[in-house]
Amino acid sequence: MDAYGILEKVREEKPLVHHLTNWVTIYDCANITRAFGALPVMAHAAEEVEEMVGIAGALVLNIGTLTPELVDSMIKAGKAANRKGIPVVLDAVGVGATRLRTDSALKILEEVKVTVLKGNYGEVGVLAGAEAEVKGVESMGVEGDPVELARGLAGQLGLTVAMTGKQDIISDGTTTYLVDNGTEMMGSIVGTGCMAASVIGAFTAVEKDAPKAAAAALSCYGIAGELASKDSRGPGTYKERFYDEVYGLKREEAESKTRLTPI
Repeated sequence: MDAYGILEKVREEKPLVHHLTNWVTIYDCANITRAFGALPVMAHAAEEVEEMVGIAGALVLNIGTLTPELVDSMIKAGKAANRKGIPVVLDAVGVGATRLRTDSALKILEEVKVTVLKGNYGEVGVLAGAEAEVKGVESMGVEGDPVELARGLAGQLGLTVAMTGKQDIISDGTTTYLVDNGTEMMGSIVGTGCMAASVIGAFTAVEKDAPKAAAAALSCYGIAGELASKDSRGPGTYKERFYDEVYGLKREEAESKTRLTPI
């Protein structure tokens, strides 16, 4: 797969990625979207979400700081995206930690045709019906084979699952990719999971093959994370370098460091 080729399309086409996202990481999500070459917009009000979706290339829904009113806006935006035929990415942040988060994710999945469901091992495990532990928004473990959980949930819901962790698993139930790019330093700053959903949104806006787009997004994102860790002294300098490495990522670096395997 030419993951970098999809990044080049993002940079060339500059799709608008509409976010209804996490208030904790909204700034980071906007910045990472722009650093990859896409255009971010953060519009949450129910009164404008349909209009904003009308000019967007992708929609990202993130339930990290949800309220019932925000979920209603997400469903309204999601249905507008479905009518327009643009991809919808749902980041199931904290599913399994509280009933509100789990029920809200299930409600969105029931009412909106989601293109990519993104979550960590615990979040995806909960939605797949496995025994999983989620502490706040962090995955503490999941029972069973993660690849089979991702494949099974994708087939059940008719979408692509992007299961993120030390190894990312992307599957639509038939096509499955493993991505081994990234570094533990990415876990030292808040927001890398939310930012990953934004990057998937940008890539799905220019590539209709959802598993391919999500795998390419997570690979390029992880490679930038690896490069940023080289001269970082800690979380502060790492975050600064991370944006720079995303912005300046070149084909030679991407091709030499890509660890993306179809299975």
